[in-house]
Amino acid sequence: MLDLRPNCECCNRDLPPESELARICTFECTFCADCAGTVLKGICPNCTGNLVARPIRPASKLVKFPASTKRVFKAEGCASAAE
Repeated sequence: MLDLRPNCECCNRDLPPESELARICTFECTFCADCAGTVLKGICPNCTGNLVARPIRPASKLVKFPASTKRVFKAEGCASAAE
C-alpha cells in the first residue's frame, strides 16, 4: 500500500492525500507537480525512475488506511540532484 507521503521532498510543499499535485516514483519518493516538472524534468533524483501522478485514496479508506505523517525533505533541495 502506498505511503501517501505528506510533502514534496524538494520544496517541502504540503501534499495532502487528496492532492492532485503529488507525483511519485516506484519507490514512492514524493514531489509536487511544480518541482517534478520544472526542476526534475519528470525524473526522480533518487532512483532516476519516472515521476507520475500519485493515486488519490478515497476518503472513506483513509480512516482504516491513513496517509503517512513522516515528512521527507532535502534541505538542499533537488536542483543539484537533477543536474
